[in-house]
Amino acid sequence: MNATVIDEQAQEAEIVAIKKVIATLEHSQQNELVDEFISLFRSDAIWTTGHGKRLTGRDEISAFTHQVLPGAMKDSTATYEVVDVLFIRPDVAAVKAHAQYLTLDGRPIGNPGTPLYVMAKEDGQWRLVACQNTEILGA
Repeated sequence: MNATVIDEQAQEAEIVAIKKVIATLEHSQQNELVDEFISLFRSDAIWTTGHGKRLTGRDEISAFTHQVLPGAMKDSTATYEVVDVLFIRPDVAAVKAHAQYLTLDGRPIGNPGTPLYVMAKEDGQWRLVACQNTEILGA
């Protein structure tokens, strides 16, 4: 099997675009913007939450997010940092991030997270396709 490789300059531009998606994910969570959050997912996306709940499709992800996000950031915030991007193809990437919930004055809450996002570029836009949030135990 031969993977299609993209040149370094194109790869860097795609990484910038991918990081913008993760920054939007962070912004939407910090500001409890459910519709902005949902817009990041492809319509047939799958997502396993940090507590193991499997959600299939944007409608199911939306219903869940409408239940849990409003009010969730009243006393806290969350940060997400892209730590690795592996291009499976030029239009498909596995994106590893570091996540942390924080008090409003910046102290960590609980264990950090290590989400994995499989993203696909469609019509010029990177979308979340398959996501797995995982808590780092004993951190």
